[in-house]
Amino acid sequence: MRDSLRPSAIRVAVLDDDADFRSYLEDFLHGEGEYQVETFAHPDELFHASGEQPPEILLLDMKMGAVRGEDVLEQLQSRHPGVCVIVITGYPSLEDMRKTFKLRVFDYLSKPFSLAQLRQTLEHAATAFGLGRSPLDRLRNHLGHRIKLLRTERDWSLKDLATASGLSISQLSAIERGANLPSIESLLAVSQSLKRKPSELLASIEF
Repeated sequence: MRDSLRPSAIRVAVLDDDADFRSYLEDFLHGEGEYQVETFAHPDELFHASGEQPPEILLLDMKMGAVRGEDVLEQLQSRHPGVCVIVITGYPSLEDMRKTFKLRVFDYLSKPFSLAQLRQTLEHAATAFGLGRSPLDRLRNHLGHRIKLLRTERDWSLKDLATASGLSISQLSAIERGANLPSIESLLAVSQSLKRKPSELLASIEF
């Protein structure tokens, strides 16, 4: 099998102002063997390092002194909308949880959490975002996820998108689930229905 078709290590970034906690997570993730890990103490370091290749998963501390996790999330989703964000915090509250999920985070971990909890959350994220798979698998998954997100932002059902694009519901469902890669014709039909250029849609997944 060619190297280009092999599953790759999942790129994980940790943004936390606690040096000991960063080292703790870095040691654990390196030990798991399937993650490529970078840790950062300040958002500026993260954004500088993410210019060419953003992380696939970000473990984000929501309370870092004067830095607000909400501001980091806003910047990150503006620059790299495809990143899976898992919030970590030592000051959990139901209201905070609601706010973060409104900001489209994948999950929320309250400190202290067990390594088993972290491992399970990362595994769920990898499955949901198609991470750690071959490039072709990841392309299918990322593109399907982006199309589903754009559809739901318009409050469209699969039936609505099927009507607008001329594709069948089963075709669209398979594309959104990452089971099938759309043909050029199908991609063009979906893009036009969602008022996007195909190039814009492909660029937005940062594949």
